[in-house]
Amino acid sequence: MLIRESTENDLPDLLDVEKRAFGEDEGPEIVELINGLLGDSTARPLLSLVALHGKQLVGHILFTKARVSRHDEIKSAILAPLAVAPDMQNTGIGGRLIAEGLRILSESGVKLVFVLGHPDYYPRHGFRTAGVLGFEAPYPIPEEVAEAWMVQELRAGCIGSIKGKVLCAETLDKPEYWR
Repeated sequence: MLIRESTENDLPDLLDVEKRAFGEDEGPEIVELINGLLGDSTARPLLSLVALHGKQLVGHILFTKARVSRHDEIKSAILAPLAVAPDMQNTGIGGRLIAEGLRILSESGVKLVFVLGHPDYYPRHGFRTAGVLGFEAPYPIPEEVAEAWMVQELRAGCIGSIKGKVLCAETLDKPEYWR
């Protein structure tokens, strides 16, 4: 398994993986989101990684710029989306993409990474519920799924010392992405 930064040539294959992973209902919306984020200057700096099994692209993860209100000095990112080809799911590819992305982001000075995702999956990779730690999502998260809004601290000292609303790239700044 090779994990590397994506290139422009990877775009058709990574969009195909995303579409298949998210299915008929959500796949087209995710493809639109990725295309929007890749062209959005407010999402930069961004990190787009792909996983290759042999020559086949089987996974993709995207991190885009975020910030916490009143704390511009704290470099932050949002993980969205993460996808693994359906026939390669449950093989550890998603976890490896997350780990490599967090490693690269940490080395670049990012201190906090946020995700709105499955509360049974992301805690296995170090994420914790963000709302109870004082980090408000860009749009309100319904109470019954509040555990899906999560954060991971890449540099000690942020969680507990700062709080605020997380601000995201313009493309992500739509209520439909935060349901």
